[in-house]
Amino acid sequence: MAVSLRCDIWDSVLELTKVAQNKGSDPSLWAIQISSKLNSAGVVLPSPELADLLVSHICWDNNIPIAWKFLQKALMLKIIPPMLVLALLSTRVIPNRRSRPAAFRIYMELLKRHAFTLKCHTDQPNYQMIMNSIDSVLHLSQIFGLQATEPGILVVEYFLSIVWQLLDASLDDEGLLEIIPEKKSIWASEPQDMEIDGQDCYCEKNQERLQSMNTVMAIELIGQFLQNKVTSRIFYLARRNIPTHWKSLVQRIELLVLESSALRNSKVMTPEALLQLISDPQKKISRKCTSYLQEFHAGMPAGSLASFTGMCHGANRSALWLPLDLMLEDAMDGTQVTATSAIETITGLVKALQALNSSAWHDSFLGLWMSALRLIQRERDPIEGPVPRLDTRLCMLLSVTTLIVANLVEEDESARTEEIECISGNQFKEHVPGNRRRDLVSSLQSLGDYQSLLTPPQLVISAANQAAAKAMMFTSGINIGSAYFECISMKDMPINCSGNLHHLIVEACIARNLLDTSAYFWPGYVNGHLNKLPHNIAAQVPGWSSFMKGAPLTPLMLNALVSAPASSLAELEKIFEIAIEGSDDERIAAATILCGASLTRGWNIQEHTVYFIIRLLSPPAPADCSKSDSHLICHAPMLNVLLVGIASVDCVQIFSLHGAVPELASSLMPICEVFGSCVPNVSWTVTTGEEISAYAVFSNAFALLLKLWRFNHPPLEHGVGDVPPVGSRLTPEYLLLVRNSHLLSSSKVHKGHRLAAVLSSSSLSPIFLESFPKLKVWYRQHLACIASTLSGLVHGTPVHQVVNELLNMMFRKINRGSQPLTSVASGSSTSSGVGSEDTSLRPKLPAWDILEAVPFVVDAALTACAHGRLSPRELCTGLKDLVDFLPASLATIISYFSAEVTRGVWKPVFMNGTDWPSPATNLPNVEEQIKKILAATGVDVPSLISGGSSPATLPLPLAAFVSLTITYKLDKASQRFLNLAGPALESLAAGCPWPCMPIVASLWTQKAKRWSDFFVFSASRTVFLHNNDTVVQLLKSCYTATLGLNTSAISSNGGVGALLGHGFKSHFDGEISPVAPGILYLRVYRSIRDIMFMREESVSLLMQSVKDIACSGLSREKLDRLKKAKNGPRYGQLSLATAMTRVKLAASLGASLAWLSGGLGLVQSLIKETLPSWFISAHRSEQEEASAGSVAMLRGYALAYFAVLCGAFAWGVDSCSSASKWRPKILGYHMEFLASALDGKISLGCDPATWRAYVSGVVSLMVGCTPTWVMEVDVDVLKRLSKGLRQWNEEELALALLSGGGVNTMGAAAELIIESDM
Repeated sequence: MAVSLRCDIWDSVLELTKVAQNKGSDPSLWAIQISSKLNSAGVVLPSPELADLLVSHICWDNNIPIAWKFLQKALMLKIIPPMLVLALLSTRVIPNRRSRPAAFRIYMELLKRHAFTLKCHTDQPNYQMIMNSIDSVLHLSQIFGLQATEPGILVVEYFLSIVWQLLDASLDDEGLLEIIPEKKSIWASEPQDMEIDGQDCYCEKNQERLQSMNTVMAIELIGQFLQNKVTSRIFYLARRNIPTHWKSLVQRIELLVLESSALRNSKVMTPEALLQLISDPQKKISRKCTSYLQEFHAGMPAGSLASFTGMCHGANRSALWLPLDLMLEDAMDGTQVTATSAIETITGLVKALQALNSSAWHDSFLGLWMSALRLIQRERDPIEGPVPRLDTRLCMLLSVTTLIVANLVEEDESARTEEIECISGNQFKEHVPGNRRRDLVSSLQSLGDYQSLLTPPQLVISAANQAAAKAMMFTSGINIGSAYFECISMKDMPINCSGNLHHLIVEACIARNLLDTSAYFWPGYVNGHLNKLPHNIAAQVPGWSSFMKGAPLTPLMLNALVSAPASSLAELEKIFEIAIEGSDDERIAAATILCGASLTRGWNIQEHTVYFIIRLLSPPAPADCSKSDSHLICHAPMLNVLLVGIASVDCVQIFSLHGAVPELASSLMPICEVFGSCVPNVSWTVTTGEEISAYAVFSNAFALLLKLWRFNHPPLEHGVGDVPPVGSRLTPEYLLLVRNSHLLSSSKVHKGHRLAAVLSSSSLSPIFLESFPKLKVWYRQHLACIASTLSGLVHGTPVHQVVNELLNMMFRKINRGSQPLTSVASGSSTSSGVGSEDTSLRPKLPAWDILEAVPFVVDAALTACAHGRLSPRELCTGLKDLVDFLPASLATIISYFSAEVTRGVWKPVFMNGTDWPSPATNLPNVEEQIKKILAATGVDVPSLISGGSSPATLPLPLAAFVSLTITYKLDKASQRFLNLAGPALESLAAGCPWPCMPIVASLWTQKAKRWSDFFVFSASRTVFLHNNDTVVQLLKSCYTATLGLNTSAISSNGGVGALLGHGFKSHFDGEISPVAPGILYLRVYRSIRDIMFMREESVSLLMQSVKDIACSGLSREKLDRLKKAKNGPRYGQLSLATAMTRVKLAASLGASLAWLSGGLGLVQSLIKETLPSWFISAHRSEQEEASAGSVAMLRGYALAYFAVLCGAFAWGVDSCSSASKWRPKILGYHMEFLASALDGKISLGCDPATWRAYVSGVVSLMVGCTPTWVMEVDVDVLKRLSKGLRQWNEEELALALLSGGGVNTMGAAAELIIESDM
């Protein structure tokens, strides 16, 4: 009955319309009658059914003027929905536009009149039903592939379809539709059935003219849609969230711009204007969001480098990239290697800074190069000791930085290639130069202007001069090969070829195909011209060129290849082939070459050298090797050469920088397992006559393995939330876990990767610690030793017997019939007590068995010394005999001493010069040096010399260890073990009460002047390890120096120079000078036991710095007047710009130090817990400064930049890093907090101006700089944040946030655009 009644209504409406049409009734009267009839029938207006009825009525049986007038009047009186009418007409009129040009004209006029007044259309009660009807008519969900969960999504699709239909119709009218890849429109652009007698009543000439005018009008309408304030923003939503369809639309518009004659005939729209409308970058973010970013960038135009430099207070170009300087300098700390490649970490950092600074890639590349150059100049002559020296810094500049740049350029060009392939549908094989490559070239050209940074250290002057000579010869038209430079000295050149680091950087980029030789012609790059070459050149000398031509590996050739780096991968591959397939002597020679200059100074192929060495440490089994033993035994001489060759601190750091530590560890573990299980009568004699024992190979491998994690430190006690402190304390299990994880992504890495050939040949099987049972037993014992007191030695067991044998060997001269030392450890005696000078007392046992007994041996010896049964001299001599017997035992001695010192059960001993060595001679000098080193921090140095005459004391384990270490000679043979013992001694002494470390430094200064600076600096660092207040003072000094708020002797200008100074050198201009606070902090924080205190201190120090900036730069009156300025910083803009620049610098410093100090765990705890707590808590200082509203505003901006920077450093701005998987969860917590506070569910204790600035700042930075983050936030949270921003009248920012939320917020964003009529 109801259906019948409904049909009767529409039948009567149609009949009424026909009658009115026949009578020629007034459209207004007709509309009133229709409205009255529908209202009385209970039909909700505007009515979709009426719209369909009227359009069907007109098309095409009643295509007459009065019918169109009825339709227009119904639209004006809102009894039919305009959007639906336009959709219905588009499906009928556009396909028939040629036969019915007048109808097409009317349709476009209706578009002009009704399509741009969206707000009144969306306020209708049946809006959702209308949009669903439009979806059914135009098949929007089917075409665009989006689930229409909100009407706003359909609005975006609707307008995209309207413009698309007009565009395809225009292309079709001009015969251009066949040119597009699809060859046809996805919309109906032609009539389905041929119409013969239904055309409009026009003569042929007028009809053609109207069609041409319609085409022009359609194109002008397209421009109007793209130009209109509301619809252009709706199209921006389509651009972001329906990118494939948007690109197809853009392709069509570009075709129209190039080929359309109608567009050129338009008096309203030009091709250039239309092209600008689809490429205007300013539509990417809202104007309000842009203005917020400009406030962060000192009130200057966004994207301009000048907006950050600020000529006041040291906020210069270098300050912009301060996090990079800190990161690079931190990587030079040799106390700990990392499992993650520096290339990967710094690449993420560069991308984060480029995004958050809104800087061009030219400036980003230039900032990276300058930071790396400052790293070199800061330590041109590093101190001696177990620390990285110049080779590591040069690796960072010429290898790592170049690879970072190569990754960034490759990423850009790969994306461009994929985009072209996606658009064209074909695989694109040609190289596509990207914008980043062009910016790299321009940055390298600009780099030549910074001559003070380009001065080469003495170590690379020859290489720099050779690079300059090569360029000079090329520009002079002289074609020479690399062999030429092997035969000539730079002194023989007829002209001065003085090169610098710029020449080495350019050569590194050319070698990696980032540049071509056109760089040699840059202005100023070459100074001079050669007319001829010198004639006094040797015909052929040993070198890489002659080797590649087939010259044999003679001793002279070997020396030449060791001292000069390989210049190509082919040269390395030939050496590697010899190492695998050559004779024993050739293998040793090849291993020696790989560990020579090619490793330390072969910057262009350094990563290949690293991985070739790792592969050689796991060589294939030779054919003649015994099957009963491991094939590694057959390779012992070559393996030993490799182990010794890469044992230096610089080499280990080079492996670390290239991310090869996990692979190196997995190669060392089998060597340790095999050679540690060999009986000691196995030995090998090499051609030099040197005899190599299994103990030697094992000890070298074991010592190197232990350098790959801080083995003498207990695991971290603290974890943060859900995130373990990954990477801050490496363990064997973790290194293997990382190595195995690399295997999972190996197929992705191999494809197109520059190390593909090396990686594809590596073992593809996962490795676990259980694969090495002997190593696992030692490691478990090591952990047990650190965790608790020594126990478990049972009388009569094999371990007990080994303990007795070792004690007899160590103290054979003093076991003269009295109770032997073993009774101290085991309670009984089985020792013969007979001394002997021969080697018969040395145990003939595998190294693992000896290491298992060493802790008990050392415990027995130390106990005997504590009870007076063993003199200190005898104790140290015995320990040295043990280490000489099995050098690897030094590691177990270190772990035992480290554990015992922390327990505090041993009485201190007097360093009186009789029983133990005395530091008295040098102690006053060490104290004076420490005070001078720390002069810039404001920290008081406790006195080292007591008022009385009592000598200095040390805990017994520490006294024994330092006495043991000073028995070593500083020769090459002992160096690799001192490199293990030195940092351990420093760590052990630092954990003891003050002034243990200065005493150790004094003793070592007496022993070896060469290492004195290292130990004095170590002593100065320990001042901060016993009291967190001194660390806070050091951090304050970092802020004060960076912001230029002090007048210290180092620098009063602030910036990087003041923070990091001249580096870690003690002697500056011939005398001790203060060390910059940043250098001290970077060398201190790893030893701070509870680094999590940095969470609260980072926020507190940042807030204090903002106050100091405001007080030093702007008066309170000016700040208040600035805050009251309605439209931005009209008053005192320069002062506000200066303040904002320095606030940003302070936030950048705080974020950098927080991230470096605590890594991912600290940053996530800070964002999830610390910042919300700070906003909830009341702050007395803020209440006292209530009148200084702009100080509160600056604090909010500082915290916003600090928080987003912390997240960007830890997670990255994209999803490339493994840490980014944590971002959605932690960021979600924080954004939920913001939304809840805006909803009024959380009460805040901070200043409202601070809160508003913080929320606005975080949202602006996320939208403008980290759009990937916005996509990861929950849709409901984004909508709540948007609602809160609108309550602050921040509609533009609210829209920008919703626009970045992806498809799920596209509907809400569209509705906000319409509602606000933006």
